[in-house]
Amino acid sequence: MSSTPMDGTVGLSRLIRQASASQIATSIIVILVVRWVARAFYRVYFHPLSKFPGPNFTAATRIPQLWGVVTGTPHKRIAGLHRKYGDVVRTAPDEVSFVNADAWRDVHGHGTKNTPGSVPHKHWIRYGTSVNGAASLIIAKDGEHYRMRRIFNPAFSDRALKQQEPLFMKYVDLLVQKLREGIEENSERRFDMVRMYNFTTFDVMGDLTFGEPLHMLSEGEYDPWVKTIFAFIKFGTRLSIINHYPLIYKPFRALVPESFAKKRVEHFNFSVQRVTKRLEKGRDAEGVDLWDLVMSQPEGKGLSRGEMDANSSLFMAAGTETTATLVSGLTFLLLKNPEAMKNLTKEIRNTFPGSEEMSFEKLAALPYLNACIKEAFRLYPPVVTGLPRMTPPDGSTVCGHYVPPGYVVTVPQLAMYTSESNFKEPMSFIPERWLGDERFNGDKKQALQPFSIGSRDCLGKNMAYHEMRLIITKVLKNFDLELLPESANWADQECYTLWEKHPLMCKVKAVN
Repeated sequence: MSSTPMDGTVGLSRLIRQASASQIATSIIVILVVRWVARAFYRVYFHPLSKFPGPNFTAATRIPQLWGVVTGTPHKRIAGLHRKYGDVVRTAPDEVSFVNADAWRDVHGHGTKNTPGSVPHKHWIRYGTSVNGAASLIIAKDGEHYRMRRIFNPAFSDRALKQQEPLFMKYVDLLVQKLREGIEENSERRFDMVRMYNFTTFDVMGDLTFGEPLHMLSEGEYDPWVKTIFAFIKFGTRLSIINHYPLIYKPFRALVPESFAKKRVEHFNFSVQRVTKRLEKGRDAEGVDLWDLVMSQPEGKGLSRGEMDANSSLFMAAGTETTATLVSGLTFLLLKNPEAMKNLTKEIRNTFPGSEEMSFEKLAALPYLNACIKEAFRLYPPVVTGLPRMTPPDGSTVCGHYVPPGYVVTVPQLAMYTSESNFKEPMSFIPERWLGDERFNGDKKQALQPFSIGSRDCLGKNMAYHEMRLIITKVLKNFDLELLPESANWADQECYTLWEKHPLMCKVKAVN
């Protein structure tokens, strides 16, 4: 059948429309590319942060930062930039990182007098919200934070810790018992010490927070709720990259599987149910736990039920994983440095003929033990990267550098602690640097602040130190450990807010 003039006209119109659509698409792409190039050029050469050193690509685009978050390598990226560019580095288009020891004071402390600008505040968007919308200590604004901190302070005081000492002893002794039983039942005497330390810290904090343990030590298995903590932290860290793009935040969040939101609520309800159960016991509950100490003071009545739930969930995460992480890292570092292990074991066994003679006060007085813990914090800090803070309307001065308002500043712990500008032989585990060894007189020891400083430093830092000292001392008093070959490179880990720890496989031998 022959074509008609009408067919030719229709075909020509279709070609024109296709050509127009193609041209429009091409034009949009060209505009976007030109915009990206122009913005990148501005960021590199004319941006208010352009005076800070760093690679041009990092200044031009956020891609390196986001890639580090997704792949779990932000700590390696930041440390590498500081090794190349020095104590202050522009690590993203809107972010500057500092590893000078004075950065703690200027970013997290109270600043210094006679310097332009004020101390940065938390970058609230990057800290998220609780499931129930109530404030916890970590996300509460300054006024609310001050009120809640006053309420919780007595529960973490030295007096309270002394009252709680038998509870800590109970679970660490149970750890020792389970290791002994495992040795008798398992001829290979192989243990994943990360697993054992996690069991211990979660049982302790469960009893302190809810009035009952999670029974992980007694049952030898992870509680399903604990398993989800690790999964949520990793997924949430990766998901957080969308916070940098407000225009697509809501549409993107809509794509997150409904099952994830449901599991997040179920996870939070674990705390809600256990707080309810604990409150029903009242102040006469057996033992001295968190709520007994909170409810015994008038200020304790100032907490809303939502704040109780939000803070309980926070304590269960912050008071467990970080402690187990440090003790795991310390164990690995001691096993990789036999002389340090020998010195610490000698100090412990010579000081305590029997485990029953140990106490918080006596452990705190062991010099080599405390030096080893400091050195473990330096090389394997549980909080790996910097906590983001934003400069206020009048800007901030950090280590003599003025940062204009509305930009992010961070103090990355691992990068700071392994910087040659702060510590001699920074990659070596040398506890003697904390014991007056003259070789390390030039070390900037004030750089080590694993619990941060200022009004928002870690409320439970004294509790954490007591628990860490008790766990490692009881273990080394009762057992000799040998690192198994499959864990030789254990410390080579990815980081998703916290370390993604591998099994720390050790052969354990009981000591009389």
